[in-house]
Amino acid sequence: ALVHAVRIVTGLDTSLDGIATSGMLDRDLIRLMMTAAGAERSAIDDAMPRIVREAQAAYCKFRPDLRRKVCPGVRSALSILNRRGIPLGLVTGNLTSIGWKKMEHSGLLSYFRFGAFAEQASTRAGLVGIAMRHARRAGWLRRDTPVSLVGDHPNDIRAAKLNGIRSVAVATGVVRKAELAAHAPDVLLPDLRCLRIATFL
Repeated sequence: ALVHAVRIVTGLDTSLDGIATSGMLDRDLIRLMMTAAGAERSAIDDAMPRIVREAQAAYCKFRPDLRRKVCPGVRSALSILNRRGIPLGLVTGNLTSIGWKKMEHSGLLSYFRFGAFAEQASTRAGLVGIAMRHARRAGWLRRDTPVSLVGDHPNDIRAAKLNGIRSVAVATGVVRKAELAAHAPDVLLPDLRCLRIATFL
């Protein structure tokens, strides 16, 4: 959807080949793609709002079945947390419509009450802050409420630390467990089948 959107808006042929997408925000990926294709920063800034809209519109036309791509333990963990009344928010590097559509196609949409997405902040830590403010305004988050950020990338660990919340790292992405451990998360799991509800209480 990102490559398509850049081509439709700017006419540039771009590619994600050779770009490490894990842990990145979609807007950063767009910048990297366009820079590699020779675009000037001013041109990228000017085109970005239109590219963001086009990318989301393009992705919403897709109907991929992502249920088999859900990592081990995710569905059961989300179900348990929901039954306990713990409000869940989605913090993702994807653009808003893309992030929600991925959850829909994964069969996970109903578990999440709110989210923060790539076009809303320039860093993952900024997105976490947005999500926490949303939860606070909704009355789900008090001063003494424990908050955890679950993620599979060092950027998630850093974002949790910068916001003063617990980091739960899960080694189900492209980053190995040893590398995640080097960033000192509060909790480190091989996958979410090992998650204990007490982690969030």
